[in-house]
Amino acid sequence: MLLTPHSQATSPTRRRTAAALLTSAVSVCLVAASAPVVPLGVGDRLFPYLGNPGYDVASYDLAFTYPGNNSEPLQAVTTIDAWTTADLDRVNLDFAHGKVESVEVDGDSAEFRSAGEDLVITPEDSVSDGTWMRITVRHTSDPVPAEGREGGWVRTADGLAMANQADAAHLVFPCNDHPSDKAMFTFRVTAPDGHTAVAGGLAAGVEKSGGSTTWTYRTQHPMATELAQVSIGRSTVLHRTGPHGLPVRDVVPTRHREALEPWLEKTPGQIAWMESKVGRYPFETYGLLVADASTGFELETQTLSLFERELFTEPVYPPWYVESIMVHEVAHQWFGNSVTPRTWSDLWLNEGHATWYEALYAEEQAGKPMRDRMKAAYGASDRWRAAGGPPAAPKAPDPARKTGIFRPNVYDGAALVLYALRQEIGRPAFERLERAWVVRHQDDTATTEDFVKLAAEISGRDLDGFFQDWLYGEKTPPMPGHPDWKPETPAKPQAPARKPEAPAAKPEVRAAEPQAPAAKPQAPAANPHAPAEQARAW
Repeated sequence: MLLTPHSQATSPTRRRTAAALLTSAVSVCLVAASAPVVPLGVGDRLFPYLGNPGYDVASYDLAFTYPGNNSEPLQAVTTIDAWTTADLDRVNLDFAHGKVESVEVDGDSAEFRSAGEDLVITPEDSVSDGTWMRITVRHTSDPVPAEGREGGWVRTADGLAMANQADAAHLVFPCNDHPSDKAMFTFRVTAPDGHTAVAGGLAAGVEKSGGSTTWTYRTQHPMATELAQVSIGRSTVLHRTGPHGLPVRDVVPTRHREALEPWLEKTPGQIAWMESKVGRYPFETYGLLVADASTGFELETQTLSLFERELFTEPVYPPWYVESIMVHEVAHQWFGNSVTPRTWSDLWLNEGHATWYEALYAEEQAGKPMRDRMKAAYGASDRWRAAGGPPAAPKAPDPARKTGIFRPNVYDGAALVLYALRQEIGRPAFERLERAWVVRHQDDTATTEDFVKLAAEISGRDLDGFFQDWLYGEKTPPMPGHPDWKPETPAKPQAPARKPEAPAAKPEVRAAEPQAPAAKPQAPAANPHAPAEQARAW
């Protein structure tokens, strides 16, 4: 995310193994029905109460009914099919911003209560380990932002879109809201005539009835909850063809269609460019959802990336810059969406790679040298590590601002690790590693340890020391091949009488004349997906 996943579900055996490994990493007591209800979690280092143990979701069926304006709650039904990995007297779901009207487990009514940001369900009969379970929740979904929370529904000029990173999908629908538990999705969206609804995946039906229309979309690959996307608005859907006959569809505000078309027509070529680097596009479709809203970020929602309109319509942004941001989100379809980080501490794997290909595209297509950008990043890297932690051990975000994990250390700081790796093992081995990574872990989750092992396997070298220093060190190691690169020396405090400098944490504004990313890394912006922040998006 700049703040700015085959056709069949994963087999139960494989899914149970993954869930067991995850559950074993956290000590959890699945309490009896008589004990107090409590929020649970899978023990993520950055979001300890996110996700829930004891089951593995196979699929979500989400039905939303839009009332016609984006200030009123949507009526919704969420149906979850899951495979249990423990005996359960209770089932916890993440859900925090809607009214629950009823809950059923395997067709029978179940009691429910809230605990923290969990919906705690007590079925009539306990659910045994190793069985299929269906949970149906009838609820509302509130598009008005929750107080003190970010993400979930984004209200646009003519409707709604979703922005669920980092832990906000459960502000929209009940779920197991952790990237380790990917699942298949079906979306059913009903809206009054005059509106158009589009969601991730492929269209699976349209039904008109009594002044409203219901659109159905289904994914063909598993997806993390934070990557779900639904668009509702007075929109036009544009269709074109990508590499190998890939269906490409863009969703745009109807009144801005002509202005956006010159940008949208570039997408097939950008996909082809990425395929030349890492192999075939991993999903059933792609496209851009251009939202008429000032979000300050772009987001790689699976098969339908979210962009704010002004990125394309404000003349301040140079064309090469806009195109590199588009490639950042395309690259995420491989890195982050198809291969999903198993924990949020593995975030560098997707943001670092998306930034890498963003910068490589700018180098090859617009003459913006990768070396210059990485040298500038090297200079700032110690400062980024001090502020946000090393790339693979980021500091926890402020509880009131969960998107605070999206700092420069996981963008250009992580791309710098990839540059150092290419310098260390050579370009041929690095390029083989990149292709092997997205094939070996397609439609799955992966960890930093998985990447380290694969890099050693591909290069034929022991890289443990290299990665330990680059991914976990407080200071940035020497750059292979560039002994002259030095970290920036922190500026000395200015005397009070002198003109004060802007605080480093102050949000950046979009400059009138954006600079090339290599020119001068900016201080961390309040919203790291803002295009002014080092030419990157979520």
